[in-house]
Amino acid sequence: MCWIPLLCVSLFLADVEGRPTVIVVVGAAGAPEYGRQFETWAANVTEAAEAGNAEVIRIGLGEGGEGEASDRERLKNVLAEVPPDSPHPVWLVLIGHGAFDRRKATFNLDGPDVSTEELKEWLEPLDRPVAVVNCASASGTFLSALAGGNRVIVTATRSGAEQNFARFGEYFSAALSDSGADLDKDEQVSLLEAFLAASSRVEEFYKRENRLATEHSLIDDTGDGLGTPADWFRGIRAVKAAKDDAEIDGLRANQLHLISSDREELLTPEQRARRDELEAEIETLRRRKAELDGSQHYAALEPLMVELARIYAEAEQADAEDRN
Repeated sequence: MCWIPLLCVSLFLADVEGRPTVIVVVGAAGAPEYGRQFETWAANVTEAAEAGNAEVIRIGLGEGGEGEASDRERLKNVLAEVPPDSPHPVWLVLIGHGAFDRRKATFNLDGPDVSTEELKEWLEPLDRPVAVVNCASASGTFLSALAGGNRVIVTATRSGAEQNFARFGEYFSAALSDSGADLDKDEQVSLLEAFLAASSRVEEFYKRENRLATEHSLIDDTGDGLGTPADWFRGIRAVKAAKDDAEIDGLRANQLHLISSDREELLTPEQRARRDELEAEIETLRRRKAELDGSQHYAALEPLMVELARIYAEAEQADAEDRN
């Protein structure tokens, strides 16, 4: 333990500025059987984050120590200490139970709970990629409250009314390091792919148990707060869209990974940012294909594909030179 608070903060900031930060929050279990499950899910996320060389911060599971700040205060303080500007994402994974009383949605912590309004305020200063995965019951309300630019929000339920125990976290945490969840075969499991795998396995659970499904997960990465259910996707692409020509979710979430492939690791932050921009432009063209004739479509597509290939070639060349 560091006994000099300012030094602790400085060391923390220096360590996380160059890599992703994953904050795993385990809430109040309510019963031992849930506590054991939550601990396993948190361990799965932690292992995946560590395998991806992320800075992992765990809150809950009694790790704060007697006499220290509440879990709510620890979460607030950790988010306040995260560097606000960085190309590296912050992942916030909430594992536990939630509640919604038709006015306020909360995530249940040991001690005071945290509300959507509070979490929105604490995340506001972060001008960097943010992924919030709320694996709790009644989590759907968090999606519309937290959605925004450069953010991916995943919730285990589609509304605050789905208040039964949610199993989404079990399957999501396992999918993060499961190669079987890699739909596009790029040797890494994206946040989108983990969401799709978990949603599919939740659906299979309720069918297998012959029970009425009481949770329906959503994902939002366009910032409109509408969210998209997993069954709107075919592979990694959404084939349906919300009304009023709302932007389709999925692209940004598919660009975030906890465990990156060897090829991904070769990219510099600048190359990765440009790659992500090119992929967004290519996807936009793909969706507009019906509006353009063949020559127009390919004329617009070719320079994007050439630049994309050049980025990977330059990264591989730089790696080869470093090895020699």
